[in-house]
Amino acid sequence: MPAKGVSTGMIEAPVQEPRELKDDGSVRVELVSRTFATRRAAVDALAGMTLHVSPREVVAVVGPSGCGKTTLLELICGLQKPDSGRAQAAPAALMPQRDLLLPWLTAIDNAGLALRARGVPRAEARRAAAPWLERFGLQGFERTAPAELSGGMRQRVSFLRTLLAGKPVLALDEPFAALDAITRHEMQGWLGHVLESEPRTVVLVTHDVEEAVIVADRVVVMSPRPGRAVAEIEVALPRPRRRTDAAVVALREQALAALGVDA
Repeated sequence: MPAKGVSTGMIEAPVQEPRELKDDGSVRVELVSRTFATRRAAVDALAGMTLHVSPREVVAVVGPSGCGKTTLLELICGLQKPDSGRAQAAPAALMPQRDLLLPWLTAIDNAGLALRARGVPRAEARRAAAPWLERFGLQGFERTAPAELSGGMRQRVSFLRTLLAGKPVLALDEPFAALDAITRHEMQGWLGHVLESEPRTVVLVTHDVEEAVIVADRVVVMSPRPGRAVAEIEVALPRPRRRTDAAVVALREQALAALGVDA
């Protein structure tokens, strides 16, 4: 049985309302440290991690594998608690790496799952999801099973399910990592278009530096484990952004340099 505040396939964070913060979409992570106990030794996932995200800002977080990016998202969503420091955010919905669509539900019922988890009747959830499926380019696939959808379509349904949770903050954990290169590029542009029409505060974790520059307003670079922010890069470029544009390439190289990787 799912834990309180968690819906099957889409993790909906418990509502947090710290007195200092209203539900305006702000995210504040202040000097957070998090350590996990394993059978062999303690693992320091985060140490002194600080991240501030303004309402309706899109921030991409990049860093080496195992640096605590997913832990950071779960702290933001209230699914974990820091060992020290504090993590405060308006109510958030977490889209995990895998789409986690339920194979026995159609696309429209998977999209409306967050609504059903809040007690909305199925017919009403379908009515709410239907116009969004059309906006997301899924018209005609409402009654299609997940196994019959392409990878890009599955991710659109998964993102719609997260969006319909109605939270001001979206925490996206490498949402396009499993897609082929062409589909991934298409989805990056699609995500930017959706967020222009339906603004949310977004914290996007990605291993793809180019994706971060294409999608985000700001890129935060994390250190190897234990993770902390070591650089911030403003992306003051108009959308849509072409990955071949000189400014995009320059910012990509700047982020790679902050990661200690040769461009």
